[in-house]
Amino acid sequence: MDLDALVSSMPFAVANGVELVSASVDEVVGTLAWAPDRCTVGGAMHGAALMTLADSVGAIAAYLNLPEGAVGTSTIETKTNLFRAVREGVVTGTSTVLHAGRSTVVVQTDLRDGEGRRVGLTVQTQSVLRAP
Repeated sequence: MDLDALVSSMPFAVANGVELVSASVDEVVGTLAWAPDRCTVGGAMHGAALMTLADSVGAIAAYLNLPEGAVGTSTIETKTNLFRAVREGVVTGTSTVLHAGRSTVVVQTDLRDGEGRRVGLTVQTQSVLRAP
């Protein structure tokens, strides 16, 4: 699997520093390093940066689980709970598919800091796109 091609298909993810570690139909793992320009008050990584990681690896998981004849996905709903601040290191997002149907794919992404503590949890629904 060409990890660079998967992440580069999403320029926003690349621009924000998302990197892929592994990708399969069973699990997609990506990372986002702490950086000052990804922070809010007090040097804590911005929630939107964390959600960018979750949405990006989740989208790849959904894409890898598309039904036959589908050409892509589009996020139609996302729910994120953020549990702790990240003030250093790297956040790892691990996405697994909860449901892969004909019209939607539902993905859960667990976000953890460098010490393995849960930073956030995202569940997103991706619409299955078909060629016109």
